[in-house]
Amino acid sequence: MIRILLIGQDHATAQRLGLQCLERGVAVVIAENVCEGVRALATTPVSLIVADIGRFRLGVSEQAALFDRVAPGVPVSVTVPSNVPLETRVALELAGFHVAPSPAVPDDLLKTLSN
Repeated sequence: MIRILLIGQDHATAQRLGLQCLERGVAVVIAENVCEGVRALATTPVSLIVADIGRFRLGVSEQAALFDRVAPGVPVSVTVPSNVPLETRVALELAGFHVAPSPAVPDDLLKTLSN
């Protein structure tokens, strides 16, 4: 079973994305922030982590290291609004994150799993 952890999406986006994922047979775990997401990862295996860049409290490389420690091998997709500078998007990709436009679309996120 595919399970996605959504971190830091606003309530309406999380609800919409969660329902769209459920329609595709994908389970969803929702966390309001990274700390709550890390706690969820301690007890719930996931196939993909989707985090909003606005919820990051660490630098990009530190955030990547944290996710790698608590969920080794699990791909992380970071949702970014269109006004995020190209340099930030490149830094995210160089750190190993998949960059997705915000608001996220389930089909785009699920493509991350097939790559």
